[in-house]
Amino acid sequence: MKQISRIYTVLIFVLLYAPIAIMILFSFNAAESTTKFAGFSLDWYRQLFGDAEVWLAFKNTMVLALLSSVLATLIGTAAAIGLAKMKNRYLRSGVQTVTNIPMMNPDIVTGVSLLLLFAMVATIFGTGVDRLLGFWAILIAHITFNLPYVILSVAPKIAQLDRNLTEAALDLGCTPLSAFFKVELPGIMPGIISGFIMAFTLSIDDFVITYFLSGSEYSTLPVYIYGLTGKGTVTPDVYALSTLLCIGVLALLVCSNVMQRRMDAKQRKKTA
Repeated sequence: MKQISRIYTVLIFVLLYAPIAIMILFSFNAAESTTKFAGFSLDWYRQLFGDAEVWLAFKNTMVLALLSSVLATLIGTAAAIGLAKMKNRYLRSGVQTVTNIPMMNPDIVTGVSLLLLFAMVATIFGTGVDRLLGFWAILIAHITFNLPYVILSVAPKIAQLDRNLTEAALDLGCTPLSAFFKVELPGIMPGIISGFIMAFTLSIDDFVITYFLSGSEYSTLPVYIYGLTGKGTVTPDVYALSTLLCIGVLALLVCSNVMQRRMDAKQRKKTA
């Protein structure tokens, strides 16, 4: 059984990471072919850094992901704290169910429903739908579908908090606000960081919802790459771009894990 489980694990890792490894390999291809490796070269990276359209889409993606993840983290953390303090368990369960709907919904359903919402708003105010689509529409959508992930990351950390520490801080003269920042916030910070990283990566990755709400003048990397595949003009510079994104996300995850370990170690020292 151990041998079978090991073989199964290896197969899973191969299926997950072999395509990424092939993509990274072909980003260094000396030829334009995306099927035959003709030698090692950095030409596609040089071409990538000189492509203005790619960097505009990259900038749009990073600004959108950073802003939506920060706002979703702030709102989601506040929502998780509010849910934890709800005394009526039926009301709390109902709110949690409603909160999880954007996470359970298929992306295409969320995208179409948000498009219809903005179309209705445009009709009410007598303006064109294209004027409402773009950055702000996508930002609202990304915050919406990121919120459940932030709440799910923060809520377990809130449940693990020792309430006696908060009560001790209040007894020693802290106000409820200062007790939160000095006692509770450090305890739930690992969950907040996890929620932020999850929201950031989901925002970068999203295509379906962004495609419906991007309009004609705004483009992110997933939408831009999809446009290239539709024209049949995908070249290894897209592989180079995807490789840089993979490296960036990997670096972010490593930093997150290091920070969480340090914070957990500090928490153990405080409670010891």
